[in-house]
Amino acid sequence: MTGTRLDPWVDSYAARTQGMTASEIRALFAVASRPEVVSLAGGMPFVQALPMEQIAATVSRLLTERGATALQYGSGQGDVVLREQILQVMADVKVNAHPDDIVVTTGSQMALDLVTRVFCDPGDVVLVEAPSYVGALGVFRAYQADVVHVAMDDQGLNPVALAEAIAAVRSSGRTPKMIYTIPSFHNPAGVTQGPERRTEILTIAQREGILLLEDDPYGLLGFDGEPPRAIRADDDQGVIYLGSFSKTIASGLRVGWAVAPHGVREKLVLAAESAVLCPSNFAQMTVSDYLATQPWREQIKVFRELYRDRRDALLGAMDQLMPAGTTWTVPAGGFYSWITLPQGLDSKAMLPRAIAALVAYVPGTGFFVDGQGRQQLRLSYCYPDTDRIREGVRRLAAVIESELDLAHTFGTTHALADSIGQVNPAPDIA
Repeated sequence: MTGTRLDPWVDSYAARTQGMTASEIRALFAVASRPEVVSLAGGMPFVQALPMEQIAATVSRLLTERGATALQYGSGQGDVVLREQILQVMADVKVNAHPDDIVVTTGSQMALDLVTRVFCDPGDVVLVEAPSYVGALGVFRAYQADVVHVAMDDQGLNPVALAEAIAAVRSSGRTPKMIYTIPSFHNPAGVTQGPERRTEILTIAQREGILLLEDDPYGLLGFDGEPPRAIRADDDQGVIYLGSFSKTIASGLRVGWAVAPHGVREKLVLAAESAVLCPSNFAQMTVSDYLATQPWREQIKVFRELYRDRRDALLGAMDQLMPAGTTWTVPAGGFYSWITLPQGLDSKAMLPRAIAALVAYVPGTGFFVDGQGRQQLRLSYCYPDTDRIREGVRRLAAVIESELDLAHTFGTTHALADSIGQVNPAPDIA
C-alpha cells in the first residue's frame, strides 16, 4: 500500500521556499498567549495605553466624511498627505526629505521585503548584526541571500568587525549588497549606537560602496533625552531609512514607510504595486487623521514613561533574583533586554521547562542564521504590567537555578535537551 504524502506539491515549490522557516517567536504565540503564562517573549506594543475613545471618534469621522475615499484603492506610493506628515515625524530624528522620497508600506516589514527584492539576487551577501531582528533574517533568507553576521558590542554594530567581514566577503570573491542595522534600541540586543559609532559605520559603508539599510522602529521610544539622530540624516543617497507607526501608534494598523534615493524609490513603488497594488487607504487615512487631530507627541511620551517603568521593573527583578553568572543589557529605550545565561546553559533546551513553569521567552538562536545564541535569550518588557514582569522573572530565575543544578550534576543543558523534553514535555508550539 502506497502512503499518501502529507504535501503532494512539495516537489513543485520554488527553490526560494527552502529559506522560509517558522519564526521561533511566532511559534511561541500559541503558548505565550495563555493567561496563566507570563510572556516575556513577544514584542507587542501596549496599545491599551492609546486614547481609544478619541481613536474611535477619528475613525467614525473618517468614515462619515470621507468613507468613499478611505475604502477605495489609493496610490501605490501612499497617501501624499500622510507622506508629508511622516516628514514631521522623522524631523525628531533629524531626517530631512521630500514627500516624493517616501514609500508608504504595510508595516516596515513590507519595506524590508521590497528593498530586499529590489537589491538581492540569490547568493548575494547581506551583512547583519549578531544578533539581528528575526523578521529581517526571514526576509533575507526567503530571497536566498547569504546572511553574514557581524559582531556587536555594548554600542551595537562593531565597526572593526564590520570592516573585517567586508574584507572576508570580498576575498571570497563575493560583493556585499547591503548592511542591515537597527541603530536605536536594538531588537533583540537592547543596545544603541552612539553618534561616533554611527559615523564610523556610515564611513565604512560609503568607503566600500555598500548600501546601508537603517531600520528605526523604536527611535522615538528612548527613555531619556532627545531621540538619537538617524544615520540617514547624514547621507540621503547611501542610506535607506525604514520607519513604522507600529510602535508609536498601533501595530494593527500596519503602516510603515521607506525613505530612499529617487531611483531606488521608483523601484520600490513598482515592487509595491506588484505585491499589493497599494497600501490600505483606510489605515493610512486613520493614521493621518490621528496625527492631524491628536497630541501624538504627548502620546509617545506616555508610551515612553510606561515602557521605562516596565524596563525598570525587569532590571530590578533581575538584579534581585537572577543567579550569579547571568548578565543582561540595560536598554535606554525600546522593548528588549538581551540575557546571557551562566556558562553551560542552553536557552533553547531550557525553554520546555520554562513553559512548564509558566513563563515564556525567546531563545537566542532565533536571532541568528548559523546556530549561535544558545547561551542567550531575549526578554520583552513592553506588554506585561510591572507585577507580571516581576513574577515572570521570579519564575524564570527559578528555572535557571534548576538548570544550573542539573548542569552541575549531568553536564550542559544542551546535552540534556531530549531528557528534559521527556520529563516536562512542552506544549505544541509548532
